Amino acid sequence: MIAGRNIVCVASNWFEHPTSKHHVMRILAERSHVLWVNYHASRRPALTGSDSRLIVQRLRAACRGRRRVAPAIDVLSPLLLPLPACRLARRFNAGMMTRQLRAALRALPRRPMQLWLFTPDVPELIGRLRAERVIYYCVDDFAAFRGFDGALVSRLERQTLAGADVVIATSRPLYERLARLHANTHFVPHGVDFEHFAAAATAPPEHVPEELRRLPRPVLGYLGLIADYVDLELLAAVARQRPDWSIVLVGAVRCSTAALATLPNVHLLGGRPYEKLPRYCRGFDVGLIPFRMNRLTYSANPIKLREYLAAGLPVVSTSLPEVLPYRPAVHSGATADEFIAACLSALARRTPRDAAARQALVRDESWRVRVAQLARIVQDGARVRGRSRMPRQTANAG
Repeated sequence: MIAGRNIVCVASNWFEHPTSKHHVMRILAERSHVLWVNYHASRRPALTGSDSRLIVQRLRAACRGRRRVAPAIDVLSPLLLPLPACRLARRFNAGMMTRQLRAALRALPRRPMQLWLFTPDVPELIGRLRAERVIYYCVDDFAAFRGFDGALVSRLERQTLAGADVVIATSRPLYERLARLHANTHFVPHGVDFEHFAAAATAPPEHVPEELRRLPRPVLGYLGLIADYVDLELLAAVARQRPDWSIVLVGAVRCSTAALATLPNVHLLGGRPYEKLPRYCRGFDVGLIPFRMNRLTYSANPIKLREYLAAGLPVVSTSLPEVLPYRPAVHSGATADEFIAACLSALARRTPRDAAARQALVRDESWRVRVAQLARIVQDGARVRGRSRMPRQTANAG
């Protein structure tokens, strides 16, 4: 295990719903100290109400300065210019982050520092900080995100790869792409907070939130951000064809939901605390992953897949590459008719024996297992900086 280190983690907002970054860093913080940087300069904001609110939130966070959020985790929210294509803005952002990080590191015990980058577009930071290891932890095809300058992100990612010692890819498509560019690339899929979600399988019915208990069954549920990669039109078609089904979406809304607005059997509940999500799983009959099939989702490895399975739920998804290996616990469909057929198949497999078999699939895929794997890779990751520019000779796919 990685121990006795100061770990600088550059990632998205700490204060949002837990993601892979949060799970990994919480475990690493048991033996090291984590300095988490809220990085929010990957895209230029639009003239919308949601972006205006985000700007206000980030200004307030920057004014609060460094915050201790756990015994060994500090969060920094530097004031950054969201102008990714502007070189002066990028130079300003790198300088701002560097100054705050150096000040924070001086306040910690003097020990080796590691730089973990969960974003591909801050290569300038690599040369400004003296890190014993630089880890690029890639969870998405960032160039495919809406609002991002794809060509710019791809160029900056290549620079990040050139400075990284170790590259982690969380899906096979990501691994295949990055392994061609970096000789020390490893495929490490997401883990799961198994015990947390497994509690859903044995929880008494009264633990189900009242807002679910009063709905007609079956209840088909989705946990997660409701963004433009969720195929709301597909869900709308399913809801219209099966008005006897209740479709529930639990998560913050980041896109238009007009496609669902007039459907009485679709319920948008908004975000709920992470601690309560197993109770919602207890109220679901099926867990849904209705992602659009595009470049972004092709490389995705949805954390919710393992969370549903840990809860004992059958899963219905579109045909994402990282989801299909879990068949027959996962049922898939592309069109509304196929999705409905997949849901009917899933609903037919809801016995306690089926639930236990689904849990067994991910019982040994906990975040602790994943972090132990990451630690072995990082500790063995010494190499000559810049080797990523050489043709790939070997790579570890395990």
